[in-house]
Amino acid sequence: MSPSSPTATRGIAPWIGNALVMLLLAACAWLLAGLHEGDWWQATPSTARSGAAIAAVLAYAGLVAGFLRRGRARDRSAKPAAVAARGAVWVVHASQTGFAMELADMTAAALRRGGVSVQRAGLEHLDALRLQDIERAVFVVSTTGEGDPPDPALGFVRQVMSQTLALGSLHYAVLALGDREYTQFCAFGHQLDDWLRRQGATSLFDLVEVDNADDSALRHWQHHIGQLGDGGEVPDWSAPRYQAWRLRERVELNPGSLGGPAFHLSLEPDTDALPAWTAGDIAEIGPRHAAGDVEDFLRRIDLAGDTQVLWQDETQPLATVLARSHWPDAASMPLRMHAQALADACTPLPHREYSIASIPADGALHLLVRLMQRPDGSPGLGSGWLCTHAQPGDTIALRVRRNPNFHPPAADIPMILIGNGTGLAGLRAHLKARMQSGARRNWLLFGERQRDHDFFHADEVLAWQAQGLLERLDLTFSRDGGEHRYVQHALRAQADRVRQWMDEGAALYVCGSLAGMAPDVDAALRDILGDDRVEALRGSGRYRRDVY
Repeated sequence: MSPSSPTATRGIAPWIGNALVMLLLAACAWLLAGLHEGDWWQATPSTARSGAAIAAVLAYAGLVAGFLRRGRARDRSAKPAAVAARGAVWVVHASQTGFAMELADMTAAALRRGGVSVQRAGLEHLDALRLQDIERAVFVVSTTGEGDPPDPALGFVRQVMSQTLALGSLHYAVLALGDREYTQFCAFGHQLDDWLRRQGATSLFDLVEVDNADDSALRHWQHHIGQLGDGGEVPDWSAPRYQAWRLRERVELNPGSLGGPAFHLSLEPDTDALPAWTAGDIAEIGPRHAAGDVEDFLRRIDLAGDTQVLWQDETQPLATVLARSHWPDAASMPLRMHAQALADACTPLPHREYSIASIPADGALHLLVRLMQRPDGSPGLGSGWLCTHAQPGDTIALRVRRNPNFHPPAADIPMILIGNGTGLAGLRAHLKARMQSGARRNWLLFGERQRDHDFFHADEVLAWQAQGLLERLDLTFSRDGGEHRYVQHALRAQADRVRQWMDEGAALYVCGSLAGMAPDVDAALRDILGDDRVEALRGSGRYRRDVY
């Protein structure tokens, strides 16, 4: 630490100040002494009075020494505290009205619940040195006026964002709050995201825009935040308003695959009216526990599942409540628990998000879902419900959420679609929309494990290619050997063609896994096109991602 650093200055300044005060008091005593003639006292003070005076002086000196020791201890503890927080996720807010601060507090609470160490701070309290020392950070920032940063963030913008920093070790995410009625929607969030990328920082996931506290966008943010923790289930901040759908069909697409089983699901609403959605939109699913698990739990606590209880302002059977919620720990429950008390202790299961793999013209909503497993081997919450527990004809709680950041380009714009695994779902919807609009300049790059097992919807994709609706198709299967193992390798092999398509105004869409594929594809694009051009494509909306 340099002698001019703030911490070093805080350690020296108290001693200098105290010394100056003591010198001033001594000077005053000397001046006052000169005003006296003869003896100061008419009589010599008693021994008791002298002892009391000496004790008072010693007590005062001890008190001052104690305060000084506490100050030095506080200064010594400052550096270890900063080091301890280095491995934490920093939750940083920039708020104009207080809403961003409130969301930052909720974000921090969700991370802590997931077992993550958290450090909270206002953006105005970060300087360049501290920022360069942070490994993971999530920023919750609002935009005010016509695209301006909040007032408290102005110092950070002027003093820190005006610099070029080395932030290669920082992994970050941005929640941008705004209002679409303003031309510069979420402008400061985008400005911060762009600056962080240019300093070498890596995004944990793509920026999330929130229009006027839109609850679906906030649930999307919470979904991503949940992935940073230990995988524990965190209740939604706001419950989705689900509609009732039916599981019409479920087909396993890759029997015998080395990877987890993947299923094509077809769903239709309980009502006759199929809602409208756009390619790129998301299905929010309300998962449920398996019926057998609910029955076992009810047996252990000796309660009847058909007992009516009040939950979320609705009277319903206790078994239904348990199917849709987190249960209290049975070991901590009393021997005899009333059904309503149990319902009161239940919290709703969090939603799960899936890319929609169809367009309304298909007459049904299609999903492509891989069955995931928890560390103990049990099926994941959302995929377990959709791929295992729910049966054709069962009711599925579903809500279609708009995802404008992944909506399609105009039909006359060439389109490059890149993805892996179940990421084909979002790309399939886009290709169907392109076929419907007559757009033929489409290029799909897709990767999975084994062609014989994991080329999802192969007949459909190959038919599009044969009909000239898919101008180019590049496939790579990591377990089959060959020159290109992963989709990013196939992309690099076509560098000249990528540059040609982008020169012709193409849009680039990526869908699939955030871990591995998405950052590797991004790195390949930056090698092929250069950082400045990739950032320009992001800014103009010609480079979009739906990654998870």
